[in-house]
Amino acid sequence: MATNRIELSIGGMTCASCATRIEKKLNRMDGVTATVNYATEKASVTFTEHVTPEDLVATVEKTGYTVKKAEKTGNERDPRLWITAALTVPVIALAMVPRWQFEYWQWASLTLAAPVVAYGGWPFHKAAWKNARHGTATMDTLVSLGTLAAFAWSVYALFFGTAGMPGMTHPFEFTIQRGDGAGDIYLEAAAGVTLFLLAGRHFEQRAKRQAGTALRALMELGAKDVAVVRQGVETRIPVGQLRVGDRFVVRPGEKIATDGVVEDGSSAVDQSMLTGESVPVEVGPGSAVTGATVNAGGRLVVRATRVGRDTQLAKMAELVERAQTGKAAVQRLADRISGVFVPIVIALSVGTLGFWLGTGGGPAAAFTAAVAVLIIACPCALGLATPTALLVGTGRGAQLGVLIRGPEVLESTRRVDTIVLDKTGTVTEGRMTLGEIRPADDQDPGELLRIAGAVEHASEHPIGRAIAKAAEERGPLPEVRDFANLPGLGVRGTVEGRTVLAGRARLLREHGIDAPDTDGVHVAWDGGYRGSLTVTDAVRPTSREAIAKLRALGLRPVLLTGDTEATARAVAAEVGIDEVIAGVLPADKVDVVKRLQDEGNVVAMVGDGVNDAAALAQADLGLAMGTGTDAAIEAADLTLVRGDLLAAVDAIRLSRRTLGTIKGNLFWAFAYNVVGLPVAAAGLLNPMLAGGAMALSSVFVVANSLRLRAFR
Repeated sequence: MATNRIELSIGGMTCASCATRIEKKLNRMDGVTATVNYATEKASVTFTEHVTPEDLVATVEKTGYTVKKAEKTGNERDPRLWITAALTVPVIALAMVPRWQFEYWQWASLTLAAPVVAYGGWPFHKAAWKNARHGTATMDTLVSLGTLAAFAWSVYALFFGTAGMPGMTHPFEFTIQRGDGAGDIYLEAAAGVTLFLLAGRHFEQRAKRQAGTALRALMELGAKDVAVVRQGVETRIPVGQLRVGDRFVVRPGEKIATDGVVEDGSSAVDQSMLTGESVPVEVGPGSAVTGATVNAGGRLVVRATRVGRDTQLAKMAELVERAQTGKAAVQRLADRISGVFVPIVIALSVGTLGFWLGTGGGPAAAFTAAVAVLIIACPCALGLATPTALLVGTGRGAQLGVLIRGPEVLESTRRVDTIVLDKTGTVTEGRMTLGEIRPADDQDPGELLRIAGAVEHASEHPIGRAIAKAAEERGPLPEVRDFANLPGLGVRGTVEGRTVLAGRARLLREHGIDAPDTDGVHVAWDGGYRGSLTVTDAVRPTSREAIAKLRALGLRPVLLTGDTEATARAVAAEVGIDEVIAGVLPADKVDVVKRLQDEGNVVAMVGDGVNDAAALAQADLGLAMGTGTDAAIEAADLTLVRGDLLAAVDAIRLSRRTLGTIKGNLFWAFAYNVVGLPVAAAGLLNPMLAGGAMALSSVFVVANSLRLRAFR
């Protein structure tokens, strides 16, 4: 049966359990297989012919969520957060500092707290109502119930109890005693919880990965316009107007507009962005070329064979999108536990109310205990646990050259056991440098480099430029005359009265000079073979040390490259890697990562090129070199700003430490709830003791997070 695939942008998800709920609802539909990613806010759905996209949208909407038509900006919550903060700070200050409690302070607190609970807490109330309509409960439910209960009881105590009396104060009395609650207000709890949770959501939203950015970065690599030849006239048009069969001109330094076949001219094409191959590829009539690669040499006339969505670049963009959307949503610990914790708290609160009413404790005492249960369970420290650790961890990471995307990537760092390393630009420098000088018998190496550098100085070929640069570093170069570029073969020129040839062995043989059949740039002058020079992509000085440290972290390094087997093996031996996978195309890199995952490995991937973007997204943990392309950086979970493989070691260590801190924070936040709930249910919770305990747990969580600043 034929299947279709669609991606839906989901709106209204507030936690990872929302994604799970939508996924379950979609998968219950006959003929539908769906994966919902909370991080990217997308659902990737495969469905059979008898299901329509409208059916899928209807199911999502019935579940209580929306299918978004446009991405919302990240600034929507900012005004709500800052207004809430401005109103909440004085409420908390008045409640916590008795000497600031003037005659009618409690009424001033009510005036300030009312808009906080109504306007600031609206996202939580709205989500709680939506969940209630569908018979479910999340942390939003608890936040909404707790803040509304605290506020409602405070209003009751002010208007119908003794809390509204002029001169009423809330002293700090850390005692456990039973009371009717008619003189107690909880406005600082209602406002404070709202502020802390809004701040947590704000920082989480900022850290979220946006899959669309990676795709835009990929597509922006392509040429924007193209010089097309129609009826013998060359006209520059937007690349979107190019059609299959059109002939277009690519000048030196320009990007090739789309996939095609060379019809006229010859040159060297830099394909490193797409293939990872560091050495430019020689092309001539009949050679296939790929869109977004760069013409590094002569003028080319190309006939377009694929345009738009059919090009290799567009297919790579699709690979990135599929890999990102298909990655399972990492459910944060708080959301995982909330599925059980929230219903238990609500049941305990109702049970407490019933118990006290049934045992003759009176309505006031019963409601005091029930409300106390909701307040003590309200996840104040829980709201700070992830964002504070993430803020401190990411701030410290930035100082060390590591950018962490968000909390959803941290769990992978602890479980990773295999690290796949792209060669070009990651383990190596990613630029051509002079390697070995191999002079013929009785030939001076310095003279060989000087003469070869002089003739190559006039060349535009990247290999020639690398030789010329190395020669210039050793001294001034003589002038070259009668220079000629011999496409696909090399160069020719006259230096100090000597006719010099530099290029492939075939070039020398065509001029009657014997040359060995080896790699490198072969040089001859005055009819005699003088030697050869090799150009390589130099290994980064820190790569060997970094590989050793990655092994010490328990990771198995694998070198993955589009380069040749021989080149890859040489680099691997130099840095201490045993496992090599060479000659790999961009799409195959994704397959390699998938194969390693299918074998039971948890895979990290380090890369820098467009060719790595899809594999970075597919990996359990993607690390992009900051010196690489925007597409790779946007597709990755962690970015290594320094462009140094040692930063990968720092990234994994810091991520693991940050995750450990978050887990520690969550443990203590829940421990506070677990200890406080029985005390509240017993009707023994002094309101200031509750407020003090809540503040203390929050301070502990923040202090624990700040320890990450000392990470080395």
